[in-house]
Amino acid sequence: MANYLINKTLNSLRRNPKFLTALSSQSHVRLFTSSIATAQDRPSDGPSSSFTFSSDDSIEVKAPRSKPETVSSSSVTMPMTFLTGSIVGKRFYKEAKIREADDGIGWTVMLDYRTLKTPSKRPLKLPTLPLAKAIAAEWEYQQTDGIRPFTMPLMKLACTALERVPLTRTKVIENLMKKFNQDLVFCRAPEDNNLTSSVHECQVQKINPLLDWVASEFGFKPVVYYSFFGGKQEDGLIKAIDDILKKTDDCELAAIDAIAGAAHSLIIAIGIFRGKLQIEEAIELIRIEEDLQVDSWGLVEGGHDVDIADLKVQISSAAVFLGLSRKI
Repeated sequence: MANYLINKTLNSLRRNPKFLTALSSQSHVRLFTSSIATAQDRPSDGPSSSFTFSSDDSIEVKAPRSKPETVSSSSVTMPMTFLTGSIVGKRFYKEAKIREADDGIGWTVMLDYRTLKTPSKRPLKLPTLPLAKAIAAEWEYQQTDGIRPFTMPLMKLACTALERVPLTRTKVIENLMKKFNQDLVFCRAPEDNNLTSSVHECQVQKINPLLDWVASEFGFKPVVYYSFFGGKQEDGLIKAIDDILKKTDDCELAAIDAIAGAAHSLIIAIGIFRGKLQIEEAIELIRIEEDLQVDSWGLVEGGHDVDIADLKVQISSAAVFLGLSRKI
């Protein structure tokens, strides 16, 4: 049946060649054919003056404006949508290394002779040598068959800290404070319900010490609510947390924002920032309810295990970035 329909369609096209002519005049076909022509005309070998990731994560190697031997500098520019779930291009460099910035303030990453740049085409100037080494290691880890941006969380956080935070600092803080009253550690499972009593007991045991630390650190004890929607915290506590965020540098704020987003808790992020919580402790607090469910009903492969791995990467990478970016 399928062969019959295919043959019938082909015969119709042969009898009506004008249809193909009309089809080729459509804009989307012209776009497709022009893209193929451009790809065929583009040189695939030889030296290049820059290596650019475009906004759609495709890769384009730009030919040098002058002879290769006269090229004095080159760069690698990261895309605005750097963190993707796919391979964005083959590895084009042999070695990732670091060097001190030209002005002597900070460090940059080199891919062979190319200077790694941010999405706005500025050198990726990192505040500390350990952070530069760690990001260079992420690039050195990439395989020859392709560059996998999703394996470079420190690179993503660095681009965020250097590019987005300086321009949107006020907005980032506003968004964090807007969700503060619904913080994960302020929401408590009901004690008088058979389905949630075990969760409540575990929350009291593991989260209450963190709330006690908040009270001693900032002078205001958080209010606990038995609702998913949380409730209003004291103005003094809100102001104290807001003041902390405003005093952070760009790398610190980028890390706090990343942790808070993954944890659904600004308090947990502040706990890591202030050294109260270690990575494993933070993950345990975030996953209290889910871990109890897994203990009761079992782990769903491809579901729970993936969620756990993803959470560990997000929290760990942000916490490591926070530590490496601090000047000793």
